Formats: sequence, structure tokens, C-alpha cells
Amino acid sequence: MTMPALINFIVFICGAVVMSFEILGSRVLAPNFGNSIFVWGSLISVFLAGLSAGYYLGGKFADINPSAKKLALVIVIPGLLFLTFPLYGAAVSDWIFMKDLGVRTGPLMASTVLFFLPSVFLGAVSPYTARLVICSLHTSGSTIGRLYALSTFGSIIGTLLTSFYLIAVAGVKTLILSLGGVLILIAVPLLFMNLRCETVK
Repeated sequence: MTMPALINFIVFICGAVVMSFEILGSRVLAPNFGNSIFVWGSLISVFLAGLSAGYYLGGKFADINPSAKKLALVIVIPGLLFLTFPLYGAAVSDWIFMKDLGVRTGPLMASTVLFFLPSVFLGAVSPYTARLVICSLHTSGSTIGRLYALSTFGSIIGTLLTSFYLIAVAGVKTLILSLGGVLILIAVPLLFMNLRCETVK
């Protein structure tokens, strides 16, 4: 698999993972905070804030000697957070709930603590991958457009699969662990690939 093809696949998967995790986040918060509009408003706002920060920081990071191995690190970190999430997710949600911060601040605080950092790293994937595959200023626009389209399409697939099918079949904890495993798996090939610039047609 060439670097551009691998990048396309990674961007699609990361897009699916981030929205799947957002859907699962509602189930993580539900035992303490319910499924109210405040919970969903908190989740959406925190994920958007994390993705926005990731877009910015990923772009800055991509300008500093970009490499496939560094991209692997960006992907592995949220993967490890997902794999360890069952160890701390419910405990953190319980602890914040016991602080009795109110129906608005409580879920917002829990969403921020649990979901902001993973969404930052996943948001960093798109700008970083764009930097890796752009070889010509004449193709940069189409390259960036394709990568963000793939990420968005992945998000749609992740949302539909998780909400319509996967939660009922596998359950929240298994799915979060699976998302972590998927991120680790897609990062592994990057460790064995040298950065090379190929014109994307």
C-alpha cells in the first residue's frame, strides 16, 4: 500500500472512530447524568472544541519535520486512552456527579475531562495527514478536500454503525476497547514506512 492510500484509509477510520466514541459517550454519561439535551449539548460542544484544537495543533505539529512515525504516535495516544478507558471512565463520571455541579455544569465537566483529550488527537490526524501527502501546491486543494471528505464520510459510517447496530450487539465497554484496538492496528504500518512524497493525482 502506498503512503497516500494508507493515509486515505487512516483518515476514514479515524473519522469513524471519533463519531463512534461520541455516540458511546452518551452511554457513558447516562447512568449519572441521564440523556438530556444538556448531556448531548455538552458532548457535541466538547468534541467540536477538541477537534478544533486538534486541527490547529495538528497543523502546527505537521510543519515540524513531519513523518509517518510521528503520525503513528498521534494515533496511538487516543488508542491507549480508549484501551484504558474502562479503568477510569465510570469512576470519573461518578466522582464529578457526586460534586453536584448541576444539570448543566455536571455533564459539561464530565464530557470535558473524559472526551476532550482523545478528540484533540483525533482532530490532529487530518491536518497532519494532509501535510504528509501534499507534494505540489497545484494539488494541495484537492488533496485536502479529499481527506476531509473521507474523514466526514467515515464519521457518518461510524455514527450509523454505532447507533443502529454495534451498541446493541457488543455493548459500550467492548466497543470502546475495540476502537482503541483499531487505532493501534492502523498506526502499526506507519512505524515501518519511510516518509516519502508522492504526487496525488
